[in-house]
Amino acid sequence: MTGASTLYVGAVMHARNRPRRHRLRYRVFSVLLDLDELPALDRRLRLFGHNRRALYSFQDTDHGDGMLGGLRAWVERQLIAAGVDVDGIRIRLLCYPRIFGFVFNPLTVYFCSGPDGAMRAVLYEVCNTFRERHTYVIPVPDAGDGTIRQSCAKELYVSPFVPMDCRYDFCIEPPGERVMIAINERDGQGPLLVATFSGKRVEISDRRLLSMLFKYPLMTLKVMGGIHWEALRLWMKGVPVHRHRPADILVATTIVSRNPSEEPQHEPG
Repeated sequence: MTGASTLYVGAVMHARNRPRRHRLRYRVFSVLLDLDELPALDRRLRLFGHNRRALYSFQDTDHGDGMLGGLRAWVERQLIAAGVDVDGIRIRLLCYPRIFGFVFNPLTVYFCSGPDGAMRAVLYEVCNTFRERHTYVIPVPDAGDGTIRQSCAKELYVSPFVPMDCRYDFCIEPPGERVMIAINERDGQGPLLVATFSGKRVEISDRRLLSMLFKYPLMTLKVMGGIHWEALRLWMKGVPVHRHRPADILVATTIVSRNPSEEPQHEPG
């Protein structure tokens, strides 16, 4: 059985330009999940569970507004607020799965397309280690099926080594045989750092999930460990630290207008 849901095996890369050069690269894999296929995946795969315990799992409560069973409805509400037509909308999200019940997703990307496959909007759900979550909802103004370029102002504290007064420039190659997510972060002085994930499509199956366990042991723990290890390296290089200021709302959303001259809308998640 095949469907829209799949695995992407590849690597995460971060490269900092200043005030000290710094680079990292980790081999990882992500899951691309069609929200409408989750019940079928839960029944078909022994090693994957939806809203239940399993070797690999996906929990609605890790995303959106954190409501069990309400993730698709939450996405549709954000799209309607952004002026996006949700008739026949197909929602796929790219993220790390829970492994042995643990996960940390610095970024989850939602690809929202119409029945014809044309991309209507992309949602970028950013999480930090303070359990704060902020989603940027950005419509795709043209019927995009190629590279998508979008941008927005940074609204959530992410790293102690990056100031808040920044903008994100996104460059996306939507899921196909490959997927690519690139984020260029810049401040008033220009480009600051770039982060990318590039992966190759691999069919999702119990056999493949089991092999991922040995190729990428405790991957989600490695993601969290890598964040703290790289933070230590940056601190030892003398990169200035920007203290965390708690978000006004723990789970929030920014609706980025189709018209760049209009102010973005901010609301609870």
